[in-house]
Amino acid sequence: MLDIKFVRENPEIVKENIKKKFQDEKLPLVDEVIELDKKIRSLKQEGESLRASRNDLSKQIGQLMREKKIDEANKIKETVNKNNQRIAEIDPELEELSAELTKKMMVIPNIIDKSVPVGKDDSENVEIEKFGEPVVPNYEIPYHADIIAKFNGLDKEASGRTSGNGFYYLFGDIARLHSAMLSYARDFMIDKGFTYAIPPFMIHSDVVNGVMSFAEMENMMYKIEGEDLYLIGTSEHSMIGRFKNQIVKESELPIRLTSYSPCFRKEVGAHGIEERGIYRVHQFEKQEMIVLCKPEDSMKWYNNMWSYTVEFFRSLDVPVRTLECCSGDLADLKVKSCDVEAWSPRQKKYFEVGSCSTLGDAQARRLGIRTKNEDGTYLLHTLNNTVLATPRGLIAVLENNYNEDGSVNIPKALQPYMGGKTIIK
Repeated sequence: MLDIKFVRENPEIVKENIKKKFQDEKLPLVDEVIELDKKIRSLKQEGESLRASRNDLSKQIGQLMREKKIDEANKIKETVNKNNQRIAEIDPELEELSAELTKKMMVIPNIIDKSVPVGKDDSENVEIEKFGEPVVPNYEIPYHADIIAKFNGLDKEASGRTSGNGFYYLFGDIARLHSAMLSYARDFMIDKGFTYAIPPFMIHSDVVNGVMSFAEMENMMYKIEGEDLYLIGTSEHSMIGRFKNQIVKESELPIRLTSYSPCFRKEVGAHGIEERGIYRVHQFEKQEMIVLCKPEDSMKWYNNMWSYTVEFFRSLDVPVRTLECCSGDLADLKVKSCDVEAWSPRQKKYFEVGSCSTLGDAQARRLGIRTKNEDGTYLLHTLNNTVLATPRGLIAVLENNYNEDGSVNIPKALQPYMGGKTIIK
């Protein structure tokens, strides 16, 4: 959410940003919030003036009563009563207008960074850099579900009976490899100086509204019926929510956290949710990284964070590339974002395995996350990035380490987590 003062003073910048995101239907909101803000400030000024007048008149009444000037005191009391009546009208009107302003402000997208390429959707995202040589072997790489089937590692028929489409059972060495990757991701980030955390897997609606846009919430979140609780779509949600209405000590910045959680997503409108593999599912596990920092440090941490994911996958013998998300592909709270994509030798193309984003002070403004220095309090910047989301990460490792005889090499970094195994046969 933007600062209303910024919108008031820079309406054309806000409108141009909306156009860059191809959300022209939101353009009228800018003038609407400016007009609402004008009414609110006028009402507040009137209310403050009436309260100040009431205080002065009350003192006069007291003085007149002491001087036995009853008639004069009664006349002033009538004015005080009228002031009180008007104040009683202003307060609910202010509350209603403020709620309307907040509702509209939360729909206006954040100002994107100048470096973000302008484009309508993810088809116009821009490749930044490749890391590792994308190899296509001279033998066929099977579909990932078929690779897993060779090791009796997947049962989607049973999960269909217990849970429906978009769920899965993993078994044996495949399940162990899945867990090994998560354990390695945890230790990888701890070695980078991040504090390991396991957060709540459900959060209240006010936290949901604080960390994501309404459109994202509608398409992603599962709500617990009859309770003010949502299943998290990523641990970023509850990790950022941890600091709601807090003043963080400036000396503790930057705060670097890496969190594990299961993740739950509705995937509304997703294509292929019923496919036989485990690329797009309703439930998965994830190691995340979160940073809270001073505004001037956020871009440095953004670059650090995506580079960690690149380094992580390269240590697993997986070629990757980074892709700059264009303006139309950015969620409304994001300032800048890039995807990390892994090479698929089967498909001969890259697919997304992680996403790094800086949200500026948008989440901090919604949730009231601040710090303090000698000049007063100010909002922090928040960033998040995927270290590993699996089973997608698992697919990347299986395909890129698959041998012609049907076995899979275990990357050296994962071998300690696999009891010393070097290969799955």
